[in-house]
Amino acid sequence: MADDLLPLSSGFPDATEAEWLASVDKVLKGRGIDSITRKTVDGLEIHPLYRESDFPAATDPLGAPGAAPYLRGPTAAPDRFAPWDIRQAFAHPSPVTTNEEILRDLERGVMSVELKLDCTGANGVQITTLEDLRTALKGLRADIAPIALDHGAGSGVTAATLLGLWGQEQDTPASQKFDFNMDPLGCLARTGKLSGGLNATFARLSAAANSLGDAYPEAGLIRIDARMVHEAGGSDAQELATLIASAVDTLRRLDNRADISALVPRMSFAIALDSNYGLGVAKLRAARRLWARILDAMELQPVPMRLQAVSSGRILSRYDAWTNMLRTTAAAFAGAVGGADILTIRPFNEALGIPEGLGRRIARNTQLIAMEESQLGRVADPTGGAWFTETFADDLAEAAWKEFQTLEAEGGYADSLIAGSFQKRIAEKREARAKDIAKRKVPITGVSEFPLLDEIAAPVADAPSVTPKDGISNEGFARFVTADLPADEADATAEALPRIRLAEDYEALRDAASAAPKRPSIFLATLGPLAEHNARADFARNLFAAGGLEATQPPVPPQSPSEAAAAFKASGSKIACICGADARYEDEAVETAKALKAAGALHVWLAGKFEGDSIDSNIFMGCDVLHTLKLAHANLGVAQ
Repeated sequence: MADDLLPLSSGFPDATEAEWLASVDKVLKGRGIDSITRKTVDGLEIHPLYRESDFPAATDPLGAPGAAPYLRGPTAAPDRFAPWDIRQAFAHPSPVTTNEEILRDLERGVMSVELKLDCTGANGVQITTLEDLRTALKGLRADIAPIALDHGAGSGVTAATLLGLWGQEQDTPASQKFDFNMDPLGCLARTGKLSGGLNATFARLSAAANSLGDAYPEAGLIRIDARMVHEAGGSDAQELATLIASAVDTLRRLDNRADISALVPRMSFAIALDSNYGLGVAKLRAARRLWARILDAMELQPVPMRLQAVSSGRILSRYDAWTNMLRTTAAAFAGAVGGADILTIRPFNEALGIPEGLGRRIARNTQLIAMEESQLGRVADPTGGAWFTETFADDLAEAAWKEFQTLEAEGGYADSLIAGSFQKRIAEKREARAKDIAKRKVPITGVSEFPLLDEIAAPVADAPSVTPKDGISNEGFARFVTADLPADEADATAEALPRIRLAEDYEALRDAASAAPKRPSIFLATLGPLAEHNARADFARNLFAAGGLEATQPPVPPQSPSEAAAAFKASGSKIACICGADARYEDEAVETAKALKAAGALHVWLAGKFEGDSIDSNIFMGCDVLHTLKLAHANLGVAQ
């Protein structure tokens, strides 16, 4: 049968690596292949070429899929029909509407449900009593479709016991599949506060976990969530370090309160995936290596790491929101190929408001297409042995381990948060990334690159009027916890990790421009024929559109500085940008700039690096675009 295979390379001559490198060197004009090595925010190098010698597969250090220590996933053969759990998050403030959405989405392919809770109703479903929960979960069977909780502003202990109380009302309580997802340290990082202090909170967690664990043998009890580090602008290594540092600190505080060896298999872990699917796959692999190392160090039996991957919120944009579909598809690919056990994709319109039917439909169908049409889950560990993936996963795990050791030296995850040390390191990464975004070294399609000023807005659900409530009822906790608990102490407080979106600085400028009585504009003073000025005119048009400014230019290129000045006056704009070829700048740029200033231009830019009298600023690849746009807004009087 091998003779029947189509030899795809037969039409090409054999080539050695040396010949290939010589061709690359020629394209790079002698700079060498290492000149295109990139670095991540963690400082890790991504090389353009990986070889077998970078990660020797012959030694097979990772074992086999389904074999301890489960570095290559929990099973040797994925489930043919459900290789991963398609979990949809629901955040509509109304329990009634949430119930309608859940039932509809379960009928259309969602496998499990995650309720995003928020007592205020501003960022999730407002469930504070057992009756609210009954309304939201009416008609659901958790023995068929698991129900999970996302606690938002709480540690999750009280809400988990409320769900446990609902489970007792079902026909077969012991068969209910819940993910209670209690996570006190995640609450401290997200909100900056843990009511009652660490000791009392972990005593409550231990008591609730013991009771709920006995009542629901198939339930997950604790989720170690590191997504808030990613959403605060942290790096991949910082997020992974959080994952294991939070787990170690949690287990340490539960020691002598609960059976740790029985608790570990009932833990899950949540991380975020952005649109860089190569790094996303490596991050999932690195997480497993780190957790296996922790279990070994704690002398606990190796168990599969139950990983939930959630598409990143920070990569979503409000402008050209349709592009978010591509971003979340890349994240879904990374989760499927990287072996996530649970995958949650955010609706593409989530950054605009409450997602409606289309947003949730695209979110679930992205996974269904990946699973059933692309069949991404049919192969166990499809990237196993891939030289880049394995090498970078190792690099990422080592970087995360160093950050983990730093956290341990600071007293553990909770102590580092309370002292503010970890937040400072996250802020450094966030600021470094922001500088790259400002200079478009990290481009955001539809926002900082290729913005559409006349885009078609994506739909969102109508936001209902909601009255905030004080908190979640204690009726579930009173039912499940009878143990004596220590008295509350002073609240544990820390600087809360902020939630950012990479596009928000550009979006603020677009918002300001949209709110102006008339769309602000900039005049493009083109020099020479179309062939000479078109590339830089397009560059300038794209750059200024990122701030909501419309670029105008005369239909016929001006033949002199006086003609350029006349066209500028006729445009009605107050600022201008000169666009042309370098050779023409030498003869015409300064005179054109002077003529534009004489015609009333408040500020004159030039596309390129040529400098001269009356040229106020330059725009070019790598310039600070955000600073340029803020300056343009200031000259135009656009209110921020």
